[in-house]
Amino acid sequence: MKRFHVHVAVDDLKKSIGFYSALFAAGPNVTKPDYAKWMLDDPRVNFAISTRGRQPGLDHLGIQAESGDELKEIYARLHEAGGDVVEQGQTSCCYAKSEKSWIADPAGISWETFHTTGESTDYGDGSGERVARVAHEESCCAPASKVTEPAFGCS
Repeated sequence: MKRFHVHVAVDDLKKSIGFYSALFAAGPNVTKPDYAKWMLDDPRVNFAISTRGRQPGLDHLGIQAESGDELKEIYARLHEAGGDVVEQGQTSCCYAKSEKSWIADPAGISWETFHTTGESTDYGDGSGERVARVAHEESCCAPASKVTEPAFGCS
């Protein structure tokens, strides 16, 4: 079953963790010095916040697949939706290893589609370089804007 993903940039992580923990009636599943994530079942959402040097507010939306087959289905829908799909492939982002792609909606909001395959010890892609964003260059760990064919060989 897929999970809706929301990532919000915040100024004060501790205060924001308190706020969202009260709102969701649950503490985060992952807490790092610059990041927190709730994997909620009611509503079914992967909700993340971080302090990564950007403006506070909506960073991006997404759909998290629970299997490679679900990810293939989502990738096919991205191409049907139109616009430039950026296939990032295997990456390390937000303390997780994932296979992912990106697209910007007609309003310019970045949408991430991904399948998490494991944990990572760092936030970014490990290269030390800040990667550009499909619609918002100042947002977190997305690939340089480059259109490729769909990667249906995901694991």
